[in-house]
Amino acid sequence: MVSRRELVKRVGMAAVASAVPRDLRALAAADYSLEIAPYSFEVSPHRFLKTIAYNQQVPGPLLRLKEGREVTIDVTNRTGDAEMVHWHGLFTPADMDGAMEEGTPHVPAGGSRRYTFTPRPAGVRWYHTHTFAGHDLRKAEYTGQHGFLMVDARMDAGGFDGEFFLALHDWNGSLSGNEDGSMDPVYEVSTINGRTLGFGEPLRVKEGQRVLMHLLNASATDVHWIALAGHKMQVVALDGNRVPQPKTVGMVRLAPAERVSVMVEMDNPGVWVMGEVRKHGMAAGMGIVVEYAGRAGKPQWQQPEALVWDYLQFGEAAVAGEREAAVVEIPLVFESKFVGHGAMDKWMINGKSFPDTATVSLTRGQRYRLLFKNSSNDNHPVHLHRHTFELRRFSDRPATRGIFKDTVLVEARKEVDVEFVADNPGPTLFHCHQQNHMDQGFMMLFRYV
Repeated sequence: MVSRRELVKRVGMAAVASAVPRDLRALAAADYSLEIAPYSFEVSPHRFLKTIAYNQQVPGPLLRLKEGREVTIDVTNRTGDAEMVHWHGLFTPADMDGAMEEGTPHVPAGGSRRYTFTPRPAGVRWYHTHTFAGHDLRKAEYTGQHGFLMVDARMDAGGFDGEFFLALHDWNGSLSGNEDGSMDPVYEVSTINGRTLGFGEPLRVKEGQRVLMHLLNASATDVHWIALAGHKMQVVALDGNRVPQPKTVGMVRLAPAERVSVMVEMDNPGVWVMGEVRKHGMAAGMGIVVEYAGRAGKPQWQQPEALVWDYLQFGEAAVAGEREAAVVEIPLVFESKFVGHGAMDKWMINGKSFPDTATVSLTRGQRYRLLFKNSSNDNHPVHLHRHTFELRRFSDRPATRGIFKDTVLVEARKEVDVEFVADNPGPTLFHCHQQNHMDQGFMMLFRYV
């Protein structure tokens, strides 16, 4: 059996040997350039963290693209390891998607690669590394390699006066044992846009403004709950896709890789805290100050009493007796296998771990229903590359319509059904977006031409 680590090595070596131009100056100028390199940044006063980042900043630069207009992005790798950039949420060809399991070439150590694709669909997407970490919590998604990618036609949720992009991330992870002897990461520091609460510039607003905030959970493993003290938030989009029923909520939940876009009426002047609802997350630093013009003083926080989140509130109820397109069902059961004290679990889909998971053949143009059954005691944020799926059912809840995402959290011992159309041919990766689960086999491929 070939492990994922060995696959990474082999594909990385093949990328170095391929005819990828090493001198990008010989090509026409790219629309954007990204440099992957070591980076040291001040996360809180006089405390510096060392990581790998894009263009010497965390998060990486905002890439603002036009839907349907071809873009070229040059990526230069200044590290000693082969790298990969995944364009999360975009309908790219497989060789541009940024997953070596789909056949995308690596960006070789010390080398460069040009990505060329036509961005679609419109909405809030993001880009990030897509490599193996294992027990090394200084690699892959544990690093600062993440950034927003906004595809316009610009989201217009009724007009707004300001727009903020806010990336959540966790740092300085270490492996901690669970009661069953398995290992999961725990973190020392949590940030919004690379800074802890109270450090760096606040979000400056004015009374009467309508502000659109795009939140991204770029954590390698952890779910986060976010509230804005003194205000409610109207959810207008999930994973960059407008919801049919925008709702006003007191907090939002983001699993790894999820994005939530909220509209906020700035109608309560003061200096407020926006941050992690759970006390340990706030204590680790996950928060940012929201400051009204002409106001000063200590930022105020109001602790919510309970964690409240429900995907279904943003959808439309399925109509009883509604005639639906023919759909093919594919059951996917998620399980873990304990492999020994001090080791990570081995994660399985339908009883097998990648690369031994079955590759499922699809028919182009066919609609499929993926039946997720989580038989484990862990939550799993599962992601389908190069496609968007529609949420249809959560365990015994009423069926829903109209919520389109690329990542959904399947809670422990629960079931979720989603549907998608096979309309972007090529190898298509499906995996849990927790770095440790993916590294331990929670992946599979769909394939069609």
